Amino acid sequence: MVLLTGPSGAGKSRLAAESGLPVLRLDDFYRDHDDPALPRLPDGAVDWDHPGSWDAGAAAAALRDLCVRGRTRVPVYDIGLSARTGEREFALDGAGCVIAEGIFAAELVAACAREGLLAEALCLRNRPSTTFRRRLLRDVRQSRKPLPFLLRRGWALWRAEAGIVRDQERLGARPCGRDEALRRILRAAAGAAGTPGTAPGS
Repeated sequence: MVLLTGPSGAGKSRLAAESGLPVLRLDDFYRDHDDPALPRLPDGAVDWDHPGSWDAGAAAAALRDLCVRGRTRVPVYDIGLSARTGEREFALDGAGCVIAEGIFAAELVAACAREGLLAEALCLRNRPSTTFRRRLLRDVRQSRKPLPFLLRRGWALWRAEAGIVRDQERLGARPCGRDEALRRILRAAAGAAGTPGTAPGS
């Protein structure tokens, strides 16, 4: 698998779609808004940018299941409601490589590498101003949260972006721009296609 991470708004989803590979959205593993395990900011609001707001164990289990059986069950998550609204099956349909993308994907690098499942771990990065603009336009278009919240969060993430990239690099993801990331993804997919072994789903 390719783990694709990066700051919120970096363009991960668009890049993953351009690759032509199956794409598993790790953001669907966010915790529900009433989960007592959610981390909190000093003002009491949920810190949705903290890895604790996300169920890493469930995401890792789904990826393991996917690589072994070629299919798995994943939650359907509504970010506007901050809640899971259902479940669906995700299948590789014969593909030899899958992209798992999300802002917390780097949290899975060590475990996936230990289990021999990792082809690449990439952190997509841009200029912070570009990321801010893309994130705000996306979140407003999708009505993810109220506008004042989006502006406060966007400004905080702009200031924190360099540190976010450093943290993801520390966890094992390689920082790179869009073109390099796409080249590495396609190279990983070609390598997976040429690797002998049991076909997914068999």
